[in-house]
Amino acid sequence: MKTRILTIAILLVTLFGTTKSVNAATTKSSVITTLAGINNINKIEVHGNVELYLSDGNTESVKVYNQYYGENALIQNHNGVLSIASYKTEKLVVWVTSNNITSVTAFDNAEIKSFGNNLSKIEFNVDLHNNANANLNLDAFSAKISLADQAKANLSGRIDEYFLSKDIAATLTSKNLVYTHFTENKVNINEAELVIL
Repeated sequence: MKTRILTIAILLVTLFGTTKSVNAATTKSSVITTLAGINNINKIEVHGNVELYLSDGNTESVKVYNQYYGENALIQNHNGVLSIASYKTEKLVVWVTSNNITSVTAFDNAEIKSFGNNLSKIEFNVDLHNNANANLNLDAFSAKISLADQAKANLSGRIDEYFLSKDIAATLTSKNLVYTHFTENKVNINEAELVIL
């Protein structure tokens, strides 16, 4: 059900963006920009007010659902790390398709969402900070999930080796997640403020 809603939302954004760019060329509008020359992505780092959709695919692509070149945004690929940053009020919507991504790190108010079928990974790391949140449907052999500050994650799918590190203020929902082995490291105020006398 969530996948259908997400698919419909992306299609509406795509359709709306295409229609508006054709009919209102003189006004600021939403368009789809496919960034060329970005390949061999294995890690993604997101900062600011960004909504990132991840999907598996044999062909790597990065699509931005805004007037990327007219926005105060930065998307760059350096040594396999795709960095995405935007600090505007409206979310910068980015869709990344790749089979090689092993790690996603998000800060500020960034949102990370899986799109389509499960993200199928041998090893996958998710590291969320500040108020970042993730809604991921995974099929992974090994997954390390780290939630710091007031980060939130909603996980579903299947993980064989599941490692969780979570601050006390962070929120995790995983009622639709099946796992074989689970290791958790809770970080709370008492441990963080431990003083050795």
